[in-house]
Amino acid sequence: MSYLRWALVTVPAVLLLGLASGRLSGSGYGNAWFDALEKPAAMPPGWAFGAAWTTLYILLGLALALILNARSARGRGTAITLFIVQLLLNYAWSPTFFAAHQVWPALFLILAIFVLATITTVLFGRIRRGAALLMLPYLAWLGFAAGLNWDIARLNPDAADLAPRRGGAQIRL
Repeated sequence: MSYLRWALVTVPAVLLLGLASGRLSGSGYGNAWFDALEKPAAMPPGWAFGAAWTTLYILLGLALALILNARSARGRGTAITLFIVQLLLNYAWSPTFFAAHQVWPALFLILAIFVLATITTVLFGRIRRGAALLMLPYLAWLGFAAGLNWDIARLNPDAADLAPRRGGAQIRL
């Protein structure tokens, strides 16, 4: 029952913070800057990102609840701390990419997230195997998303210049 109580807190918290990060940064299709970028052939439709991230944030919240519920587990504090750090970096990716238009820094950020999430998964696995298994779809999606980020950076070397300038419209020839 304690796990359920943790999940009733962690799942909505992880999900709502992720939603807020995306919404506040204008992520996804409908963002004029993003729409102007050349996209790789592997780019999924817009709805797929919402569905994927909703699912992943739910799984992350459930994984965290499993670890929080393992009260006397060795390494629990380190695992929780690393989970929070990688999740905060995850929440920073959308503002970096979509709001600041920093494609290369966003790529380095997602690679750091992937490394930290991988270590977190290993630490979770030492505490609760189920928590590590719940992290695996997230790792797979991070790898895919990093590939998309790389392709967008490669296809759009002037991505930051696509942003409209303050005080006037940008005209591209």
